[in-house]
Amino acid sequence: MIRVLLADDQTLVRAGFRSILEGEDDIEIVAEAGDGERAVRQAALLRPDVVLMDVRMPVLDGLEAARRVLADPALRGVRVVILTTFDLDEYVYGAIRAGASGFLVKDTEPAELIRGVRVVARGDALLAPAVTRRLIAEFAARPAAPPPAAVLECLTCREREVLELVAAGLSNEEIAGRLVLAPATAKTHVSRILGKVGARDRAQLVVLAYETGVVRPGRPR
Repeated sequence: MIRVLLADDQTLVRAGFRSILEGEDDIEIVAEAGDGERAVRQAALLRPDVVLMDVRMPVLDGLEAARRVLADPALRGVRVVILTTFDLDEYVYGAIRAGASGFLVKDTEPAELIRGVRVVARGDALLAPAVTRRLIAEFAARPAAPPPAAVLECLTCREREVLELVAAGLSNEEIAGRLVLAPATAKTHVSRILGKVGARDRAQLVVLAYETGVVRPGRPR
């Protein structure tokens, strides 16, 4: 069962999301929050698998709430998905840099919302929608504090290849096909990269790849 916390200041939005998600046998809404501060408290208390976090909320905005949740070592297993009404939002990129697993536009189709919750719950990132890659490419080109390229020195040549393909939005199966590997081997490479660079999930790997110049916006892959 995937346990979800809904954090949005609009009651109707929360009700709509609840109605969609609770219709699934493997998803449970454990709590709702109408402001960022309450969302942080609820996350700490209930430790949901996924938090759907609105960007703009009273008391504490969603970006800061996400940062607090993601910075808490006790909540290491909690995944945050940012909700926004815009498909390109600099605040969303800030949340991804802080460790959020991706974002969803609020008018997303019900099937995409359900799929997104499941994808994030299993430890992957919401990178498939083209808008997500567009957002990362847009803002990773001018990061506030880029990490040193030395962070990648621990990676093998093969792992760098895999990192570049992760940044292109490829799944483990697609990476395996591109590099002529078994899917399990591609998954192992991704797991090793995550551990070596200290990234939370694939979303942070994409940010790292752009910030260190492994890939650049607009460069063909």
